Amino acid sequence: MTTHHLTSATPYRRRWPGLAALLLGEAMNLLDATVVQVAAPAVHADLGGPVSDVQWFGAAYTLPFAVLLITGGRLGDIAGRRRMFVLGVTVFTAASVACALAPAPGPLIAFRAVQGAAAALIIPQTIGLIKAMFSGEETAKALGSIGPVMGLAAVCGPVVGGVLTHADLFGSSWRSVFLVNVPVAAIVLTLARNLPENRAPHRPSLDWPGTVLAALGTGLLVYPLIGGDLLELPLHDWLSLSAGLLVLAGFVRRQRGTARPLLEPSLFTHRGFPAALVTSTAFFAVTNGLTVVVVLQLQLDAGAGVLTSGLSLLPWSAGLAVASWWAGSRLVRRYGRRVMPYGLGVLLAGLFAAVAAYRTTTEPGHFPLALLPALALVGLGAGLFTPAFFTLALRPLRPHEIGSAAGLLNAVQQLGATLGVALLGSVYLTGPKAHAPEAACWVATALLTVAWAASARVGTGEEA
Repeated sequence: MTTHHLTSATPYRRRWPGLAALLLGEAMNLLDATVVQVAAPAVHADLGGPVSDVQWFGAAYTLPFAVLLITGGRLGDIAGRRRMFVLGVTVFTAASVACALAPAPGPLIAFRAVQGAAAALIIPQTIGLIKAMFSGEETAKALGSIGPVMGLAAVCGPVVGGVLTHADLFGSSWRSVFLVNVPVAAIVLTLARNLPENRAPHRPSLDWPGTVLAALGTGLLVYPLIGGDLLELPLHDWLSLSAGLLVLAGFVRRQRGTARPLLEPSLFTHRGFPAALVTSTAFFAVTNGLTVVVVLQLQLDAGAGVLTSGLSLLPWSAGLAVASWWAGSRLVRRYGRRVMPYGLGVLLAGLFAAVAAYRTTTEPGHFPLALLPALALVGLGAGLFTPAFFTLALRPLRPHEIGSAAGLLNAVQQLGATLGVALLGSVYLTGPKAHAPEAACWVATALLTVAWAASARVGTGEEA
């Protein structure tokens, strides 16, 4: 395949259809990270198994997605970003069909893991291909479209999952949630013909031992949090958490000492980049974990059906869409990094409103109507935050850092989503039913405080 050598003087002619392929592929993968959240109770009712499987249906996707994203970015640098993008979409589609045909929880969880691994090949290629196709002010516009697409796809997932499961197309019930990926992937592969082949200017290394350490350490950390009572973890779970921290410490030590690191060391010379990683982890833990809690409370406590619980997230989606467009088209250009704390402040107000809504709805089986405006506030806050955050977090990138940085930034997003689902989901499932949603909201507030503190350094300077 011919590699196109593009310069700032010769922007790529088919860049806009190529951007559409990248954004649709990214939306498809991020949608799948949350689309199962509403359908999960229906899946559990159909396939059986322990109640903790409800969390694993999501975590089995986001965990390999998170830990393999950096390696996926490196593979794009080495073998070609367009080639890895197309391969990832193809494998993702096959795994989606396998998920739809799964006869039991075990195979479904396994195929979800394959989906996540395929997504890790797709997502990291976006930034590199955008930088290859666009130049000048168009680059900033194209990169600025990533944040709103990611945020909107993540929140629309539960709505789509609820609608498709309720529609029961051809008797498929929850299985249509996975089958819908087939026509979407066909469109992505058709549009992908407009992408140029592109690699890193210098062939980077690929650290497989580092990848194994990162995957093992993260898995040991997340596993005890799924379905466990965080206040009464047994000894073997504490041992797993401790082992996970030790393995990750070994991963960090290896990255510092090896001549072929998995991460590009120069990334951490950018003052705001480590802060962006912390911010992303905490922020997406809040948004993804809160989505799970809202859906579970509506279906398990309020007696809402799968369609009602999915549509209940529409205020969140609408607020996110409006605020993302407003922030991306006007506010970020005018106010810059100041948009981020404003967005987090609005999101915090939404969390407080959600606590109030749960407190005023004390009887089981009653729908918390006051929750809807609270979710709208959450969506508005998230929509204000994401365009500003991704624009500033991606600003310091240099060509040799693209694959590693894109993989790492997306990895911590998915890791945050996994931890959020595990942490907030476990707080809800194992706490006293009368106060479990409130407790999850307070934990989300603590995580949001971490995001707020870390975001103060994002975009403050290019070099540390």
